[in-house]
Amino acid sequence: MTPSQFVSTCTADAIDQAAAQLRAGSLVAFPTETVYGLGADATNATAVARIYEVKGRPQDHPLIVHIASMNEIDKWCSDIPAYAIFLARDFWPGPMTLILKRSPLAQDFITGGQDTVGLRVPNHTLALALLNSFAKIGGAGIAAPSANRFGHVSPTTAQAVEEEIGTYLQSQDQIMDGGASEVGVESTIIDCTHVAPRILRPGAITAQMIEESTGLTLVEKSEDEIRVSGSLENHYSPLAKVILDSPAKSGEGFIALADIQTPEGAIRLATPRDVDEYARLLYSALRSGDSQGISVIAVIAPLGDGLAVAIRDRLLRASRGR
Repeated sequence: MTPSQFVSTCTADAIDQAAAQLRAGSLVAFPTETVYGLGADATNATAVARIYEVKGRPQDHPLIVHIASMNEIDKWCSDIPAYAIFLARDFWPGPMTLILKRSPLAQDFITGGQDTVGLRVPNHTLALALLNSFAKIGGAGIAAPSANRFGHVSPTTAQAVEEEIGTYLQSQDQIMDGGASEVGVESTIIDCTHVAPRILRPGAITAQMIEESTGLTLVEKSEDEIRVSGSLENHYSPLAKVILDSPAKSGEGFIALADIQTPEGAIRLATPRDVDEYARLLYSALRSGDSQGISVIAVIAPLGDGLAVAIRDRLLRASRGR
């Protein structure tokens, strides 16, 4: 990677330059509050194809479109239920993706050939500045999955992005450094194509929050299966084998809440004090295990509702390997 690709000081001029690069068809990795995304112009089929190439991502796996505000929903969607508007008003900008019936703007190369599209307004100053700059020069939205190779651990720092995909980027592509992601796990994905919402991927926006916002009881099951990001059984996986809810043996990595003692000889990779910190540190801890050459990581997952559900979801998928 050449130094010009890595933008560490994100001034207004640098953000405008990154937006112009996106409009020209280049890729820009940028921070969000959840994880770092690998962005392309969501209306440019050639640019979007490069996302799939860099990530090694299956072509039928849809992408999430990031927009600057909820006012842009109707550009990308049709048949928008009232409860989706309630959710957008309550949780955008934020770690929530809404799945809605697509408009003609959302083409097959974004949706994976489905008749739905995922939308999100991220809650990160740099991401919003990039989206607004992009909109000012005619951009409709930025398609951005996590900025890692497909199935690997999502990056929560710019350095992790560089380690993951730096060798796959071209000289005109950029990585924007906005510090460590605050949430640390991917957005909650909510299906809004039925009479009531349905969670397709858990995240920081919890079932209780969704029901309180909409006044509706969540749909548990549906006959149709919508493909969404991060929904495969094996995903979010480090090189190391992840073992759940089992004490670590000597020489193995160990991740657990701070009140759980490290087994003798185990290598402590993270000591989060609460569930929020657990989510924030999880992916960097898994990456640290790989960088230390640890072959097995034992993880004691947090119990309970809320964000703990999302953590357990990611760890279960990680435990199945790549």
